[in-house]
Amino acid sequence: MSLIDLEQHLRQRRDGGRKLLVPYVTGGLGSHWTEVLMAMADAGADAIEIGIPFSDPVMDGPTIQEASQRALDLGATPPGIFAAVAEVDVGIPLVAMTYYNLVFRTGHRRFARTLAEVGVSGAIVPDIPLEENLDWVRAADDAGVATVLLASPVTPDDRLARICERSRGFVYGVSLMGITGERASLAESAAVMAKRLKAVTDKPVLIGFGVSTPQHAVAAAAEADGVVVASALMRRMLDGASPEDIGQAVSDMRRALDAG
Repeated sequence: MSLIDLEQHLRQRRDGGRKLLVPYVTGGLGSHWTEVLMAMADAGADAIEIGIPFSDPVMDGPTIQEASQRALDLGATPPGIFAAVAEVDVGIPLVAMTYYNLVFRTGHRRFARTLAEVGVSGAIVPDIPLEENLDWVRAADDAGVATVLLASPVTPDDRLARICERSRGFVYGVSLMGITGERASLAESAAVMAKRLKAVTDKPVLIGFGVSTPQHAVAAAAEADGVVVASALMRRMLDGASPEDIGQAVSDMRRALDAG
């Protein structure tokens, strides 16, 4: 399958005045998860993050942990998820999110090539430190897969610049210290994180962690180029929401971002 260039795609939409929306779905979470992909794309997502379930998702909070475990209990495997993705054409970039254990066991080049072969344009592997990720980044670059790096509110300025330089596709700003999860309010550190990143890179800057409502999305995108939304959507899926329901939730976020 031909790959969509993640950074080029997001830059074009951003430079056209659009705030970016990247929802997340856990791969293998139920028999209709690929229909969720389609619903998200139809609802106005600019890219979609697909979680590859792992038994010890150290960065993730209770909701994503539950979604990952349920998918594993249903028999989800990386090859099965990749095979399903290969059968779906959503017309926007897909970004895999998983942990280094799966990448290491598969092998850097094989994992990167597999992503490219099934049409996945990017990868987030949050537990590889910046100082140790160069071999993976090179393998991903060779395959045409963008490695998206994360930056946190406590990242020093010099390290922040290095993260932005090495990140591909976009830079993922973590809105607060802690794990993923729904929040009642958006952390004030989200705006600070966005401003710091925008000061050192022209790459698209997206804010995630705790973006739970359309209002949160608008607030987070005020200083950033857009948002990543995960736990709020996966909670709906875990509670039995249909693909149409998830699409509606994404559509609500899209309309709020467009209205500003």
